[in-house]
Amino acid sequence: MMQKEKIQFIINTLESLYPETPIPLQHKDPYTLLVSVLLSAQCTDERVNKVTPALFVLADNPYDMSSKKVSDIENIIRPCGLAPRKSKAISDLSAIIMNKHQGRVPANFEDLEALPGVGHKTASVVMSQAFGVPAFPVDTHIHRLAQRWGLTSGKNVEQTEKDLKKLFPEAIWNKLHLQIIFFGREYCPARSHVKENCPMCKIVG
Repeated sequence: MMQKEKIQFIINTLESLYPETPIPLQHKDPYTLLVSVLLSAQCTDERVNKVTPALFVLADNPYDMSSKKVSDIENIIRPCGLAPRKSKAISDLSAIIMNKHQGRVPANFEDLEALPGVGHKTASVVMSQAFGVPAFPVDTHIHRLAQRWGLTSGKNVEQTEKDLKKLFPEAIWNKLHLQIIFFGREYCPARSHVKENCPMCKIVG
């Protein structure tokens, strides 16, 4: 299969399986999405969604969150792991959003990535899902599938992101990264993967 045919097959397969791509993390605005994505580092979306309702009762905006004790934030988010680091990051970024950005989550990569606890992947999710800016957030799951499907030889998520951006139309990046995540969870797990039973790998893998 030629690379161009492979890309079109992947697009068509994912679109047929996942025509709708609801954001897995529950949120109501860019700020609550930012906090949820930060919490999702090394934690499942399901667990984050169990924790955030209580957190957002405590505070669901940067003004209120920046006034809360870090220990109170930490107590709530402990099930997500890395609680000391994440709670301090949430507190600090909330203060910065208030002091430097007039209480609004910045809508550009440079300012987002300057916030505590916010790396390129987190910034990409916020830019794509909160602001509709074309981005291709690559996590370890997308990195793994891209290697399985022969789309990248990159040794890290940064290189994989560059390779995927070259292969797929920019207009579908925001939807495609979610489709790949959904597909990986349902059909293409890291372990106990049977190639012959995978609708993608048995064709392109």
